[in-house]
Amino acid sequence: MNLEPAKEILRLRLSQMLINEKIKGKSFEIPIHLALGHEAIAVAVDNIMEENDQLVLSHRNVHYNLARAKALKPELDEYLLRKDGLACGELGSMNLANESKNIVYTSSILANNLSVAAGLALGKKVKKEQGVVIVETGDGAMEEGSFYETLEFLRSNNLPVLIIVENNGWSLATEIKERRCDIDLQKFSQAFGIRYANLKSNNVYEYIEKLKELRNLSLNETSPIVIEVELTTLGCWRMKSETDPVGRFINYHAGSAPEITTGNGFKFDDSEKDPVFVFVS
Repeated sequence: MNLEPAKEILRLRLSQMLINEKIKGKSFEIPIHLALGHEAIAVAVDNIMEENDQLVLSHRNVHYNLARAKALKPELDEYLLRKDGLACGELGSMNLANESKNIVYTSSILANNLSVAAGLALGKKVKKEQGVVIVETGDGAMEEGSFYETLEFLRSNNLPVLIIVENNGWSLATEIKERRCDIDLQKFSQAFGIRYANLKSNNVYEYIEKLKELRNLSLNETSPIVIEVELTTLGCWRMKSETDPVGRFINYHAGSAPEITTGNGFKFDDSEKDPVFVFVS
């Protein structure tokens, strides 16, 4: 068995834990969205990308940037707004791109990156360039008009794009059931004649094989594919008080994960919610 994907998950996990300690210590002047629990899909995407592929990201991009850069220091320096950072301290966290590693665009604006990915894919078609565009988004962006318009545009123009929807069931502090009706993404994709795939095992090896297959299908059929990745953003905690000793549940969205420390090991959950648990069990 190739152990590199498993090692990469551990590297991404430890890197984020170290960033988390810096956030706790108020080292940064910018907002940072950790992606603890999202490591498997980021490592898998990095493994299947080829020379002419392009990756387009959203505000929660730390895991993909770490996976592509293969190092923590350039990203950490960027968060510290240093000149030797990944983008010379000019992009910070939520807009962090890395063109040298084919991360060509990242946006802090919800769903903004989808239409940019469509434009990149159309440009490839017009210029007869090789490769696929991979765009990452979340379940919150599914509620934006740009999501639907982008799928229609991609299908109408027969553009090979992998749309990765990281569905953690939350947008900021609200669960899906609190803010909208259910959206059956498989049926929605089928309405456009777009292939749909679902990933939820958090098994990085399964993800790599499936994404390789889907990438080839997208290119061979010159068509977009929607890939829904069901995952859990780890780092939730409880706000305790004298009147509420159990504490109010706080879902992790951004900033520090106060109950996660470097002294408690890499594994945070004894279930498939945690990619580390999946490959060590």
